[in-house]
Amino acid sequence: MRIILPARVSPLLFCLAAVLLLPLFAWAVPVGSPSMAWGEMGMGVFGGLALFLLGMEQMTDALKAAAGARMQKILGHLTANRFKGAFVGAMVTAVIQSSSVTTVLLVGFVSAGLMTLSQSVGVIMGANIGSTITAQIVAFKVTKLALGFIAVGFTLLFLARQDKFKQYGGVLLGLGLVFFGMNVMSESMYSLRSYQPFLDLMVRMETPLLGILVGCLFTALVQSSAATTGIVIVMASQGFVTLPAGIAMALGANIGTCFTACLASLGKPRPALRAAAVHVVFNVLGVLIWVAFIDQLAEWTRSISPAWEHFNGVARLAAETPRQIANANTLFNVANTLLFIGFTPWLAKLVTWALPDKECLDERVIIKPKFLDDDLLDTPSMALSLVRMEIGHLGRQVQLMLVQSRLGLEERNEQIFAEVEKADDAADILHSEIVAYLSRVGKRELSKEQAEEFYQLSQIADNLESIGDVLESDLSVLGRKMIKQQMQPSETMLMILSTLHEWIYRALEAAVKAAVEKDQVAAQEVVAMRSEINQQIEAALQRQVSSLAQSSAERLATLQMEFELIDKLKRIYTLTKRISRIVLPKDV
Repeated sequence: MRIILPARVSPLLFCLAAVLLLPLFAWAVPVGSPSMAWGEMGMGVFGGLALFLLGMEQMTDALKAAAGARMQKILGHLTANRFKGAFVGAMVTAVIQSSSVTTVLLVGFVSAGLMTLSQSVGVIMGANIGSTITAQIVAFKVTKLALGFIAVGFTLLFLARQDKFKQYGGVLLGLGLVFFGMNVMSESMYSLRSYQPFLDLMVRMETPLLGILVGCLFTALVQSSAATTGIVIVMASQGFVTLPAGIAMALGANIGTCFTACLASLGKPRPALRAAAVHVVFNVLGVLIWVAFIDQLAEWTRSISPAWEHFNGVARLAAETPRQIANANTLFNVANTLLFIGFTPWLAKLVTWALPDKECLDERVIIKPKFLDDDLLDTPSMALSLVRMEIGHLGRQVQLMLVQSRLGLEERNEQIFAEVEKADDAADILHSEIVAYLSRVGKRELSKEQAEEFYQLSQIADNLESIGDVLESDLSVLGRKMIKQQMQPSETMLMILSTLHEWIYRALEAAVKAAVEKDQVAAQEVVAMRSEINQQIEAALQRQVSSLAQSSAERLATLQMEFELIDKLKRIYTLTKRISRIVLPKDV
């Protein structure tokens, strides 16, 4: 088993986080103080921190692999209003434990027109609530079960044959590492209970601005608000952190987590920037509102949290505070969501006003992918979902080409055929981007189902690109030739070709829908059109055969061109039918 430090927690960021935490253990320490084993403590604290962060990443990745596809489907269908959106955002983020993944998915949905920016605001608010679940889990004192989780998780991960059980094993292994890392950190910091300079420093954390700053910086470095809150809870379990100080650092974590969303949106289209901006505005405003009410939030939290009245002093602080910090974190995010959810349309308008659509200044860029995002490559199920959405983008481009080719024939306009050729260049670019993205997805570890979907999406993209080539290389060339040589099909033939075009457009539209939405009904409709399309083709051929006997040399050339047009339209339907058969089960 090859274990590497996750990309989201790079070695450099981990070292910076260690440097940030170092003052918490050595600030104001007398040089050469013999009372503390600083080297041993440092190894324990930072070794435990490494295990904790590695466990968080392992658990998150396994959860995304186990539930990613289902969560993406839920996100896409259950956001009819802001309240349902907030609920779905909380549920999805609680399951996959990554609010940044939720945000990236929302960018794709907004760009695709599957939801409005206002609806996405509600989901982002809910995602903040879902991200507090990790802190709730950590607050339960189950560190004694850590090695059991690791043993069971490791066994499932390496011995199970089904991907589903391997993913469950990864979740348990990650959770075990989180608890084990907590235990190592907690035991290493125990001797600090009697070290007054450190205790004095922790008292300073009750100053709201200092606590918020520390929480914000640490979260920006490790790029996980759940990790920051978890570490604060570990320190609280030793009696080092009071509830107000813990709340201040948790508030700072809510600002620091925006750094991840901002990084993910760099160089992305406007929808990505707006989603990140919503995240920043919502979190920063929420913290600014509550920073003056930390003491009130602490009292509210104490009233709903269990009390250990038979303990005194540090022992009571260590027993009560971890659960109180977790509860305060959840209460803060729930209260913010309830407070702001009524203003989602205005928040969306504010962000849209601040980040308006801008005209493309580089005319050399013909088209760019809308949905492909490298941030989701490590979650193959979601990356493949983005490919499916981009295939819809490619499909709409090919549909446009089919409409243009019909207009070009009917209006005998060479300029329209030039537009068809330009549209094919755009389709080729999208196809190349899809293939390149799929190549990067294929380098990840794919389950059997994901590998099958990978192959299907590759085939669908290739077939759509082939349809574009038929429209550009064949139909467009034939149309231009007919115009230049002044060939004029009969009115009856024009009517038949128009009807055939219409049927094939309907088939292509249904095939694209089937590919994007995995809609087997739409796929069966395409196959069922075969008899009607064949009937139209047969009618056209019979019309031509009956005209052959009484045709002049000029008319024969036109008939030959009509034969070729019909053949190319038939070829397009064949490729469309192949797309639909890819979507349908093999036994249908």
